[in-house]
Amino acid sequence: MSDALREAAETAVHQCMALESGESCAVVTDDERLPIGETLYDVASDVTDDAVLLRYPPGEQHGTEPPAPVAAAMAEADVVLAPTTKSLSHTRARKRATDAGARAATLPGITEDVMIAGLDADYAAIERHCQDVLGQVAGAETIRVTTPAGTDLTVEPGDREWHTDTGMVHDAGDFSNLPAGEVFVSPETADGTYVVDGTMMPHGLLDDPIRFEVEDGYVTDISDDGVREQVEAGREQVGRDAANLAELGIGTNVGVTELVGSVLLDEKAAGTVHVAIGDDASIGGDTEAPLHLDGIIREPTVHADGEIVNLPTVERT
Repeated sequence: MSDALREAAETAVHQCMALESGESCAVVTDDERLPIGETLYDVASDVTDDAVLLRYPPGEQHGTEPPAPVAAAMAEADVVLAPTTKSLSHTRARKRATDAGARAATLPGITEDVMIAGLDADYAAIERHCQDVLGQVAGAETIRVTTPAGTDLTVEPGDREWHTDTGMVHDAGDFSNLPAGEVFVSPETADGTYVVDGTMMPHGLLDDPIRFEVEDGYVTDISDDGVREQVEAGREQVGRDAANLAELGIGTNVGVTELVGSVLLDEKAAGTVHVAIGDDASIGGDTEAPLHLDGIIREPTVHADGEIVNLPTVERT
C-alpha cells in the first residue's frame, strides 16, 4: 500500500471512527475495492484484535443488499467500514447495523485517489460548516434551489429531520459517508425542475447537463437515456417509488476544490447541491427502492423560507 493511502485509512479509523482497542470492527469490501478494504483492515487490526475483513462480489447497483453473512457481521460489530463499488448506504443491512448501535461509515465507489483526496481534510472544520448550514435550513417549510443552468426546484421537508454528515462517527448508531461533508433531508414533497451539470450516476462528470422534471415528489421526466433506464429498471420492481425525489443535500467539505467525477466525493463539495432519486427509507423517508441516484448541481442559490442560505464555498475549477 502507498504511504498516502495508509494515512487516509488512519484518518478514517482514528479521527473519523475513533476505534478503540476493546471494540470490534467489520471492514466490508468487494472484489474491486479490495486494496482499500485491506488497508483499512490493517489499520484497524493495529488498534483491536477483534477486526474482520469481509469480501463479496460487487452488487448489481447502488442500494443492493449485501449477502446475508455480511449483513449479520455488520449488525454484530461496534464499528463498520464499507468501501464498496456499489453503495451500502441506503440498505436495510446498514440500517439494521446502526439501529443495533454500530458506528458505520460507507465509502461507495471509493478509489484510492478519491480516498486520499477526500480524507486529507480537517473534519472538525467540516463539522462546523455542517452545523452552520443546518442552523439556516432546519425548521424551514420550503427550500428553493435555483441555478444559472435552469434549476428551479422547491422542496418541502415537512416533519422530516435534516441530517448532518460530518465524518465524525463517535457515538453508537452514528452513520456517515467517507469522505464526508453535507447537510441533507428527505423531503415530503417537491416540485419543479433540476438540472444536473456536475456529476451524475452512472456517467461521472458530465459533458452535457441532464434535466429532471419533478411533480408532487416524483421525477416525471429525465432527459438522459442512461439515467432513465436505471429508473425504469427500478420501476419494474417497486413501481413509481423508483422515481421518488429522495434527497436534497448541501455540500460542506471545503477541502474538495474541484469536481472529479466521483459522486461520493463531489456531492460533498462545498457550495454545491445534490438531488437523489429512489430510496430514502434509510435517511428519514418512507420509500424503499433498489436505487439511490445522486446528481450534483453547480452554482446553486438556496433559499430557506425566502431567505438566502449562506453556503460554504471555495474557488473551483
